Amino acid sequence: MALGGLISNRNFGSFIGSGNGCQRLGKSGAEVSKLFPNALLCRNHQPLQASLHHESGHMRRSFGCFLQPRMDSIIRFRNSIKINRSRAYYKSEESDITEGVVPSADGSAEAILVEGNLQNASPWWQQFPRRWVIVLLCFSSFLLCNMDRVNMSIAILPMSQEYNWSSATVGLIQSSFFWGYLLTQILGGIWADKFGGKVVLGFGVVWWSFATIMTPIAARLGLPFLLVVRAFMGIGEGVAMPAMNNMLSKWIPVSERSRSLALVYSGMYLGSVTGLAFSPMLITKFGWPSVFYSFGSLGSIWFLLWLKFAYSSPKDDPDLSEEEKKVILGGSKPREPVTVIPWKLILSKPPVWALIISHFCHNWGTFILLTWMPTYYNQVLKFNLTESGLLCVLPWLTMAVFANIGGWIADTLVSRGLSITNVRKIMQSIGFLGPAFFLSQLSHVKTPAMAVLCMACSQGSDAFSQSGLYSNHQDIGPRYAGVLLGLSNTAGVLAGVFGTAATGYILQRGSWDDVFKVAVALYLIGTLVWNLFATGEKILD
Repeated sequence: MALGGLISNRNFGSFIGSGNGCQRLGKSGAEVSKLFPNALLCRNHQPLQASLHHESGHMRRSFGCFLQPRMDSIIRFRNSIKINRSRAYYKSEESDITEGVVPSADGSAEAILVEGNLQNASPWWQQFPRRWVIVLLCFSSFLLCNMDRVNMSIAILPMSQEYNWSSATVGLIQSSFFWGYLLTQILGGIWADKFGGKVVLGFGVVWWSFATIMTPIAARLGLPFLLVVRAFMGIGEGVAMPAMNNMLSKWIPVSERSRSLALVYSGMYLGSVTGLAFSPMLITKFGWPSVFYSFGSLGSIWFLLWLKFAYSSPKDDPDLSEEEKKVILGGSKPREPVTVIPWKLILSKPPVWALIISHFCHNWGTFILLTWMPTYYNQVLKFNLTESGLLCVLPWLTMAVFANIGGWIADTLVSRGLSITNVRKIMQSIGFLGPAFFLSQLSHVKTPAMAVLCMACSQGSDAFSQSGLYSNHQDIGPRYAGVLLGLSNTAGVLAGVFGTAATGYILQRGSWDDVFKVAVALYLIGTLVWNLFATGEKILD
């Protein structure tokens, strides 16, 4: 990209000499490197050595330098007899940089108008890839998503004491979130594919942040108001995953897909860690309403950054460089927004059903561990409530770490030539068989420490699913990625609802071994279905 820069001899003395430039030109090239980092190298061992030649009454200095790594050029400097005049001539093989003389701002000399590739002169934050700005914003939105979701699990304890809620009422309040969450899984995908992920995800964060702030007010008004607000919060969070998936399908090339999704989903895990860590402190010091007010207000800060830096697709971003646009698009043209969803075509594809069934099998075990783990620690391992709460953080941390490790491994395998289909099957097989193995060992361990280790390893291997089924929506139908994730995640949420309820039913008549056996059986079914019918090839266009 051709850029124009105005360079005066005051600020660029070691590059462009004035009348007394003999002394200035002897300065180290480090001054130049500040403006062109890693760009300027000299052929001589000494910096900018000069050869003096008398020619027609003029003193000429010739310098042999070249620009690396992008340009191989010769820079020649000429000082005229007039003390305060200087010129620079530049010749490049890839781009021509022309010279011009304009008055200097300090009046001591003339400045030079330079046109050419000065990309390396921009600050590092301007050179940071725009696509990874989108990834980091999505990561932070998912961090807020789970912070706002888990705070109720801590705040419900003092709230139930204050309002004298029974266990049945507490269960009703906890489940009301899923009423709205289920409602917008598919709708969120449709809206994102039609209107763009920026609009839908921005709407979702503002909506659930407002609902979070309104929670203490609704609780004081009465139980029906609280149930409605919690359902409204679920509506906002329900669009987050489909909208994010829609955006990354447009912004992230295949070679970076696994690690970008792993980073975004690790935001959910770290959000749970943050929420579980800070909620007790805020409640103890400021009371339970402070959790909802403080966490909810963070959404407004995120929304301002989202409005400033986010775009639904690369073609909408005016600041995106041509180089990065080529990396993102890979020679393909950006597609127009979806106007009609081909439901019959989508539901006729076996890989789509492999996604739906596998998502159900995956979330059954995952939701059981996340919702019933404190009870298991307390009843079976005999930890007190404080210890149980602290140990609940461990699986989330493990998942955050292993999700990013799995993403890096998956992208490395793709870059080394392994087919996307095989990579997705390998990663998801680890995400199924790992938890199945470690959960089956819980009935054989003898110490609480080993049981906690098995739980952590189960969740750690589960995190490889982020590079398996959670990345597959963008593989098989990038244009309908939001709808596909809405479909499969609806099945996943249903698995969480039914699995959580079924666990309570099983525990009344059986044991924890029976609970884990059901989860292991579903993990094995998911492994079989995934490896038989899943693909990494595009099947929807």
